[in-house]
Amino acid sequence: MRRSPRVRASSAVIRMLNLLPPKAQVRLSGKPPIVLDGQTLDPGVQLMLAVRDRIGAPAPETLSVEQGRAFTLEEAAIARGRVTPVASIRDLTVPGAEGPLKARLYVTPERGGPHPLLVFLHGGGFVVGDVETHDEPCRVLCKHAGVNVLSVEYRLAPEHPFPEYHDDVTTAWRWGVEHAAELGADPDRVAVGGDSAGATLSIAVANEAARGEVPQPALQVLVYPATDGTETRTRSQELFTDGFFLTSALIDWYSGHHWPDGADQRDPRRSPLLIEDLSGNAPAIVVTAGFDPLRDEGEAYAERLRAAGVPVLLRRHPSLFHGFLNSGGINRASRAAVLELAGSVRALLAVGEHLDAAGRREQAGGVEHV
Repeated sequence: MRRSPRVRASSAVIRMLNLLPPKAQVRLSGKPPIVLDGQTLDPGVQLMLAVRDRIGAPAPETLSVEQGRAFTLEEAAIARGRVTPVASIRDLTVPGAEGPLKARLYVTPERGGPHPLLVFLHGGGFVVGDVETHDEPCRVLCKHAGVNVLSVEYRLAPEHPFPEYHDDVTTAWRWGVEHAAELGADPDRVAVGGDSAGATLSIAVANEAARGEVPQPALQVLVYPATDGTETRTRSQELFTDGFFLTSALIDWYSGHHWPDGADQRDPRRSPLLIEDLSGNAPAIVVTAGFDPLRDEGEAYAERLRAAGVPVLLRRHPSLFHGFLNSGGINRASRAAVLELAGSVRALLAVGEHLDAAGRREQAGGVEHV
């Protein structure tokens, strides 16, 4: 991703602000520490929000789809910071439901192998995002989790509304499992994961696998997933409706583009929290953020998996926001959270951890709150 001089300058300034002591960051934000629901927003994030307001960043929900995609790409370029090196990167195509999809393969610099493969599905409300916006998170996971990463650029709404992007992901997942060895990875340790919309798509893959419709993942990695597309309002949606990057208005903007009028909001691919039987799902890492309107539904889904006997590692980062996966280059707390996630992925995909035929870890099940 080539960055313009303006983007490079903006990124450099924000990285410098990231190095300030927390008290100085809060002071420069012009507000007292932000405390909601017993949680204190990370000072660096608080300053990021203040800077965003002061430079007049547009509200994404006011933009056209084309403008929204360009804005998302630019913000990702600013937030990525310095590029994380990996052994190699290769652009390729993988099959989608109706034609080839762009994809990118990241090869881990770790010795030995074959290493696990993570099929990564980017976030962006099914409307924005691509392999470029999530290049840096994929690099970090590749290097620090010791996995090869196959990032898939599924088709986006509104040009390709539901279920077209879902069908793309299902097809790409099958291909990734079947060709894992050709990608230099271990065919017995292929995980699926993503953030936000990509996490919701990963959930759909895992549930189809639980029903025997697609190959079973070794692990599902779900970073702030959306799990309930109905009109139900959670406490986190009420508390964080505005002011923390993902807003209720932006959620509505996404839905208005990707969800056809009259479609059933209870469809399990949109509202997996409502699925009656979640048994047989692959082990899961579920990561949420304290200042995220999707926090409560993500955690509720983790508890539903646990109740179905699925091993789950649930981790809430109480000081962070929806979007921290992309902000590790300019925010210390976000960087620490992404590195922690990489460590969890590494541990759960480690050689020597046996998977039984149902794809479940034979170690003790349950939800671990970290």
